[in-house]
Amino acid sequence: MFDSGVQWLVAQGRTEQWGSTPWSANPRAVALVERYVTEGAPFIAEYDGVPAATLTLTDAPAPYVRPADEPERYIHILASDRRFKGLGVGAALLAHAVAQTRRSGVSLLRVDCYAGGDRKLVAYYERNGFTPAESFTVGEHAWPGQVLARRV
Repeated sequence: MFDSGVQWLVAQGRTEQWGSTPWSANPRAVALVERYVTEGAPFIAEYDGVPAATLTLTDAPAPYVRPADEPERYIHILASDRRFKGLGVGAALLAHAVAQTRRSGVSLLRVDCYAGGDRKLVAYYERNGFTPAESFTVGEHAWPGQVLARRV
């Protein structure tokens, strides 16, 4: 799913978000996925029995984002296989994250994403009920990010 996303972004000339190297060939990216899958609750959406999208829920954000002042659930590494673009698999996973958060008795669900370029990813989360909360930058190249929040 991640390699498909990189390939799709590269084909559009949008390498600022995830670069141009497939995630499976990037040891840092592989370690990130392994960490969140191990420390969090991973979920996979299927379409006709084929894994189509994934996200992981944890109780805290990544180290580059300040934790909330209240209990929260945090979405990490939402990705979809681009063959399933436009079929609602990502939105279904986000709705599942909302339900899981509500079931756990927590009322705040947050996520962060790439906020550079045309901000299409920020707009995607807004269409799915999230509101921009705070901006941030990461690393020496000042990768622009946006934290979004949703009350559930």
